[in-house]
Amino acid sequence: MKGTNGIGLPDVQAVYNGCEGVLWELLMGEQIHIGGFKSSIDLADKAGIGKGMKGIDLCCCSGAGMRFLIRCKNVEKMTGVDATSTVVVKGYQRCEEEGLAGKIEFVLADACESGLPSESADFIWSEDAWCYVSDKAKLISEAVRMLKPGGVAAFTDWVEGPTELSETEAERLLKFMKFPNIQDIDGYKTLLRANDCNVEHAEDTGRFPEYVDLYLKMLDMQLTYDALKIIGFDIPLLGAMGEEMAFMQKLAHEKKIIQGLFVARKPR
Repeated sequence: MKGTNGIGLPDVQAVYNGCEGVLWELLMGEQIHIGGFKSSIDLADKAGIGKGMKGIDLCCCSGAGMRFLIRCKNVEKMTGVDATSTVVVKGYQRCEEEGLAGKIEFVLADACESGLPSESADFIWSEDAWCYVSDKAKLISEAVRMLKPGGVAAFTDWVEGPTELSETEAERLLKFMKFPNIQDIDGYKTLLRANDCNVEHAEDTGRFPEYVDLYLKMLDMQLTYDALKIIGFDIPLLGAMGEEMAFMQKLAHEKKIIQGLFVARKPR
């Protein structure tokens, strides 16, 4: 696992309390993860998530994943945990607007210390968000603690790919994205197994390169004005961010960063 110093939860909160989080939503939609709806369907199907189940979304942002699960997989109840107040307020507003407030609740808390009851969830869910969490061992332990026996942890995340990042590349990527560290597929498998889970899927979705291509193309060809408006028409800043995204694009095409998909089941 590659890491960097000086990045923690306050830095992540600053992203999603500020204009940077709005910019990511402009490029990626409410489902701020690679692959959007298709990725969510794939993850839910592989995990067997469906009608009548109750789940917890750790690092839920504004709750788009939970709304997807209620609408498209007939999940009965979702609880979302996020440490950033802005997205939790936005999440409540969106759930109210969509008539889903009775099925979704939010908890403003550190995902590693949610305060939610043990063995209370049929599944734990997350999409491309645990890369923001520093203590991934503690996070996995917390997720498994809340699962009922036989429950499933289903998540995607940005992870290091089969071609290793150099220390310089990792440092640049992590500081731009505000990730304290980046896990790899084997690392997550090890953490899940250390918590007695049976790993059913641990794989590269293969989506990362074409989707980062898409985001950069949209920013260049259609959304330039919208992006500038979000960041106060700071043209040099947009140029600098574009350079960092182009660097990320290069890493994706070199298989140095990938979107990992994981499904692991807690023993009965």
